[in-house]
Formats: sequence, C-alpha cells, structure tokens
Amino acid sequence: MDDYFKDDFSQLIKRIGAKLSELLNIQDLPSVWGLGVLVAAVIFTCRLLWAPSGPQRRQHKVQTPTPRNSGVNNSQPNASHLPSGNEDSTLTVINEALQHVKPTLGQIVRQRLTDGRKVTCRLLGIILEESTPEELQNKATVKSSVLELLLEMTKLCDLYLMETVLDDETEKRVLTALENAGIFTSGGLVKDKVLFCSTEIGRTSFVRQLEPDWHIDSNREINSQLARFIKCQLHISPTETESIASNVFSSSSLEQFFGI
Repeated sequence: MDDYFKDDFSQLIKRIGAKLSELLNIQDLPSVWGLGVLVAAVIFTCRLLWAPSGPQRRQHKVQTPTPRNSGVNNSQPNASHLPSGNEDSTLTVINEALQHVKPTLGQIVRQRLTDGRKVTCRLLGIILEESTPEELQNKATVKSSVLELLLEMTKLCDLYLMETVLDDETEKRVLTALENAGIFTSGGLVKDKVLFCSTEIGRTSFVRQLEPDWHIDSNREINSQLARFIKCQLHISPTETESIASNVFSSSSLEQFFGI
C-alpha cells in the first residue's frame, strides 16, 4: 500500500476502533450483530490486503530512447501507487457496515440529553395520557408509547417526576398507574422521586431546588421562568413552535424529541 492508501486505511481503523469501544458496553442483540459485522469486515480487509499475491514472472523492461531536449514529459504514473479496485471496494463495504449499525435507545437518550445526569419531568400530557389536574381526579393512564423510553431514562439518569394535583387521592392514583406500568420494578425509579404539589409555583420550586441538567415541562410560563436557572429544558406542546429561549428546546411530544 502506498502512503495515500495507508492514510485512508488508518483513518478507517480509527473509526472502527471508536465504534467497537462504544459497542462493547452494550449488551443488546442488535449491537452484538453490529460488532460481528465490524470484526468480520476488519478480518476480511486484512486478509485481502496482506495476502500473498503468488509468484510472478520477471519481465524485463525495454526502454525506448526519447529524443533529447524534446521538452515533453513522457513519464507515466506508477500503477503500483494507485489504490486497486479491491481496496476501494473493501473500504466501501466497511463504510456501509458502519452506517448500518443502528444506535440503541440508550445511546439515543444519552446523545439527545447530551449526557445530562439529572432530569426532572412533568407527568401530565408527557408521561400520562391526561392533560389537566381535573382529569387526574378520575383516572391516571401511562402512555404506552413513552413507557420504553421512560424506563431507559430511569436507567441512565437521576430522574424525578412531578405534578400538580388537587387532592391526596390523585397522588395515590398516579403512583398506582406508574407502579402498574412497571416503572418502579423494571426501571431505576423509586416512589420518593415522584413529587406532588398543589400549585404550578410549587413545581417551579421543586425544579430549582433539585438543579437538574434538564427539565421537561408543558407549561410555557414555567419553562420561561426556569430558563435563567436550568442548563437545558424541553418544552412539550403539540401546537406551540415559538422559541422561548436559546436553551429551551421544543417538541410536540417526548417520543418525537427522541425520534422514536
């Protein structure tokens, strides 16, 4: 291989190394398949590039004289310095293999939250189907579409859930709904990290006391008030698109923000 190809190949090896180091910490089946593809691609490449080419017949070159002072450069590039078609196709195969390794849900959560370790999140309209405290007096239902994401967040983050409620019975109803959904058994959340208050100002106080890396809420006023104190926020609203502040992101739902 010439210097040109060595540079390309070394860059590719660095990419593969980075991907392997990332995947080695993941135990789920899709990543194991991805790891297998990458390792196979590396082995295939090494065998292809360094396999003996077999005996070759010596050929004597006959040089034809060139006229002196012709002013024309008749030299041709050496074919051995050009990357072969096999090398190019191998690089293409490896690049395609890297592109087809899909990130896990855990990797997506870490990336979207920029590795934030503490997260506070409102329940109504985000985790729960209900959207008002009055609705919670009748029932509490955990969204099925957000359950897997919520469980992943409890594993990766110090997550606190909070809501404004009108009575003690509503608190019990919400805790029961979360428990029935498996949040306290399958995830890393405990009941003490589900906080209740009687006013929206109370929720704002909770967030400021906890000082999270991220706060997720559907109340525009609360997001606006906390923008000066919290590093990043996510404002959930199916209709509002106007920016609140540079550190407040907007999305129609929690699922949409994480792309699931």
